Amino acid sequence: MDVREDLLYTDEHEWLRVEGETGVVGITAFAAEQLGDVVFVELPQVGRTLERAETFGVVESVKAVSDLFSPVAGQVLEVNSELVARPELLDSDPYGAGWIVRLRIADEGATTELKDAAAYRALIGA
Repeated sequence: MDVREDLLYTDEHEWLRVEGETGVVGITAFAAEQLGDVVFVELPQVGRTLERAETFGVVESVKAVSDLFSPVAGQVLEVNSELVARPELLDSDPYGAGWIVRLRIADEGATTELKDAAAYRALIGA
């Protein structure tokens, strides 16, 4: 299972890549595998302010519908609108072209509540 060392993870299988004051959010390869073929992604509006663990969208697959949860509090700066036309990017490239949102992180210290790669591997049994 692909678990990247440069990312932080949630118990709900979202990842966060911190880039200065911003963060990029997506779902993990484990989550994508569990969901199966993704057929629809609901994205939040740019400018929306999210609280940590707040639902900000939905991923629908042939198997299930799953909420997306924000790993940190922050404001949505950008959404990956490519996912509307090509939701399968979550399956094929969850850590690259399948990113979901870019946030301005409200509190950089909040990332201490997230899991590092080793802790996430332990969570998923990898």
